[in-house]
Amino acid sequence: MAERIPLVVLVNSGSASASEIVAGAVKDRERGTLIGETTFGKGSVQQTHTLSDGSELRVTIARWYTPDDNSIDDQGIAPDINVLTPDEFGGDTDTQLQRAIEYILSLQ
Repeated sequence: MAERIPLVVLVNSGSASASEIVAGAVKDRERGTLIGETTFGKGSVQQTHTLSDGSELRVTIARWYTPDDNSIDDQGIAPDINVLTPDEFGGDTDTQLQRAIEYILSLQ
């Protein structure tokens, strides 16, 4: 049943790393609809090394790709329905949440 119920994923420019991987998989597999804004574009895995002077060196050790082999890095994941990020999350003033509710209700 879980594979047949409507799925909406809210994304914005703060969606990064793991949330982008999930959003990319949902979009590539056409399992649900992304609503919001293009994600951050954090498509890399970095390892941090602390240097002797206390500074840090970050080395990229891997890159994230969607199941269809699309790079997330510096591009992010574009939503299916573009809605600007609200000033406040939740409730009647959350434009993304309200659009998601409208979308789900329109499918019934």
